[in-house]
Amino acid sequence: MAVSINGNTGVVTGLAALPDSAMASGSIIQVVQSVKTDTASQSAGIASPMNFDSVFSKAITPSSSSNKIEVTFNLSVALSTATNLMLFRLRRKIGSGSFADVTDAMGDTAASRYRCMTTVESGANAYMMHCLNLNFLDSPNTTNAVEYSFSAAHDSGSTRTFYLNRADNDTSSYAYVARGISTIILREVAA
Repeated sequence: MAVSINGNTGVVTGLAALPDSAMASGSIIQVVQSVKTDTASQSAGIASPMNFDSVFSKAITPSSSSNKIEVTFNLSVALSTATNLMLFRLRRKIGSGSFADVTDAMGDTAASRYRCMTTVESGANAYMMHCLNLNFLDSPNTTNAVEYSFSAAHDSGSTRTFYLNRADNDTSSYAYVARGISTIILREVAA
């Protein structure tokens, strides 16, 4: 069937959907999501990134190399000690390559300072999880699958454990001890 536009009403017939290439700049072309409901943990010393690449990630395949990917993480996080900082980085893998930090989503290099996307204090309540939002508009410049994950580090002088979807104190003795979820949402944005 031929595509036609009624000159009086503006109604388009014969077109099931606009092709991606016809979408206006800033249009959302596709959206994918991953939801993690179980827990995960890793331990490390001071300023040592704990990569969650194999634990929690999500991939999207852009339809054009000029399009951008809006990356949104909502993480339920905790650390195994009071009042230490948790430091976060965004990570990416393109095609069959390896995960690496997204340097455009980090602060500038300054002497020995730890480059990251953001930090949050772990808090003094051992039953507490933080809801952390990481949001970034990435330009991977590819039509290969692009997979996103994150890393966490801390500023304690001792080895600490980072928790996802649970608090430091995860006892089953009390009904108020929480379990959370974490999500990744990836949106392809037309250039």
